[in-house]
Amino acid sequence: MHHTSYNVLFICTGNSARSIIAETLLNRLGNGRFHAFSAGSHPRGQVDPMALELLESLGYTTRDLCSKSWDEFAGADAPKMDFIFTVCDKAAGEACPAWPGQPITAHWGFPDPVAVQGSPAQKQKAFYDTLMQITHRIQLFLSLNMDDLDAMSLQHAVRDIGRSTGNQI
Repeated sequence: MHHTSYNVLFICTGNSARSIIAETLLNRLGNGRFHAFSAGSHPRGQVDPMALELLESLGYTTRDLCSKSWDEFAGADAPKMDFIFTVCDKAAGEACPAWPGQPITAHWGFPDPVAVQGSPAQKQKAFYDTLMQITHRIQLFLSLNMDDLDAMSLQHAVRDIGRSTGNQI
């Protein structure tokens, strides 16, 4: 793949936390090489307040983040995606739309911090842990030399990243 920038779509069923966090992180860490989006198969319609709080506490702008349907990215007028990553197990098992241009796809599953029960501190820790795991995989993704990999090698590399369990940055 030889592009100056790549479009990446992160998909999760509700599009309220994991996919939103991934979109936000890649847009900053990608330094203009990547334009990240997020969407859901059954979007909740709003971004989880704890996800927004965490991102804002780390200096990320959240004003334009919103929960939206993946249908916005399946039409002919949508940006052509180079990569599509599912970040929750439910979305990985769903029948996805036919994405124009045959993007490279992989499943990068993360536990759902929204589903964590417990004290506010336990919930905040779950969101932080998820952010750290997503950061780790995005850093692995950013370390790939896209210009030196053919599509098949790139496909294998992004799937391997999805199996990475480290959460260090």
